[in-house]
Amino acid sequence: MSHHHHHHAPTSGRLSGLLAAGSILNMLYVIVEGAFGLAIGSMSLVADASHNFSDVLGLLLAWGAVRLSQSSATERKTYGMRRSTILSSLLNAILLLVAVGAIGVEAIHKIMTPTPISGMTVIVVALIGMIVNGITAFILAGNHHDLNVRSAFLHMLADTAISFGVVLTGVIYLYTGWTWVDPVVSLLIAVTIAISTWDLLLESVHLALDGVPKEIDSSKVTDYFRSIPGITNFHDLHIWALSSTEAALTVHLVKPDGQLDDALLDRIRHELHDQFHIEHASIQLEACDCHHPCSITTSTADHPPDRAH
Repeated sequence: MSHHHHHHAPTSGRLSGLLAAGSILNMLYVIVEGAFGLAIGSMSLVADASHNFSDVLGLLLAWGAVRLSQSSATERKTYGMRRSTILSSLLNAILLLVAVGAIGVEAIHKIMTPTPISGMTVIVVALIGMIVNGITAFILAGNHHDLNVRSAFLHMLADTAISFGVVLTGVIYLYTGWTWVDPVVSLLIAVTIAISTWDLLLESVHLALDGVPKEIDSSKVTDYFRSIPGITNFHDLHIWALSSTEAALTVHLVKPDGQLDDALLDRIRHELHDQFHIEHASIQLEACDCHHPCSITTSTADHPPDRAH
């Protein structure tokens, strides 16, 4: 017998709105920064506008993924397109690491060949960028449970830090004339971003390969199944992420009396949701009689299952 629990996050519409607002706000800043850079002949501002455009792409990826995740299931896509949020976080992590690499290369080039900074003009534009990116990061800050939104948040936090670094180095340059401060601070920022992004990349790859979400302890799930009265064994336990916010589980439970028990299934379904935040549970009951033996013959008390994927 299979039993399913479908509980969809009520905040997806709000997240979509936040990401849309962030995308529009940052796109306007990119246009203004690029146009201002071209007008005054500042290639550094034009280059920074190009970098900020990659962050707009990151926000658009996250926004598009949230929209896709709201699509209904079809005959060909029986879970809808929820996994797009995981793929978006993976692409965002890769995009961030590419941006960090570009920052590092440019910083090393500036250390080797120091060039004067544009001074006050760059400081003013960087301040505007810090405010825009800071506002966007703030409106996304309360949604860290969603890996997809967290990747967009890291984009904005990274740009806020970069803009702050530009402001700081600009001020130092105005007072000291030191040209090496800008690339050194850029390298420090790049290393900090790379460290946080690496964790995001590893988690995104893990979920994309159907790994157990990190907030779910699979050993506690197996302990829970062992504790259910009337259930003597279980097998074919799988736990994976349907999206960046939803987890799924399938399992075969051995119930020797062979009696169907909808109340038991309903209780298990709700306890999986309440204790482990598993949104979709598919449970099959088996009697494991001698005529139709199930795929295991030993007790979980003696041989705890190690097939939680």
